[in-house]
Amino acid sequence: MTYLPSPYKRFVKNHPDLARRYEDLAVAVHETGPLPEKTRRLIKLGIAVGESSEGAVKSHARQALELGISAEEIRHAVLLSMTTIGFPGMIAASEWVEEVLEARPD
Repeated sequence: MTYLPSPYKRFVKNHPDLARRYEDLAVAVHETGPLPEKTRRLIKLGIAVGESSEGAVKSHARQALELGISAEEIRHAVLLSMTTIGFPGMIAASEWVEEVLEARPD
C-alpha cells in the first residue's frame, strides 16, 4: 500500500509492536478462505461503506485501485449499498470514493 493516513502512521510510531501484530492478523484473516482477492477487496469496501467509515472507505478504495479493480466496479460496489444502508449513507460513501478517484495520479 502506498498511502498511509497520518493517524495510522502515528499509531505505528507510538505502538510498533501492536501495529505489527494487527497487520499480521489482517493478513492472516485476508488470506484465510477460498474467496479471490478481488472479491475480498470489494467485500472490505462494502463493510467500510456499511460502517460509514470515511477513512476505511478511502483506504479500501485505494487498495482496490492498486489491485486493478476499475473505478466503475468500485462505484458499483458503493451503489449496491443504497437499499441496505440508505441513500444518505451511499451518497456519503460515493463522495469519499470520488475523492480517492480524483486524487489518482494521471
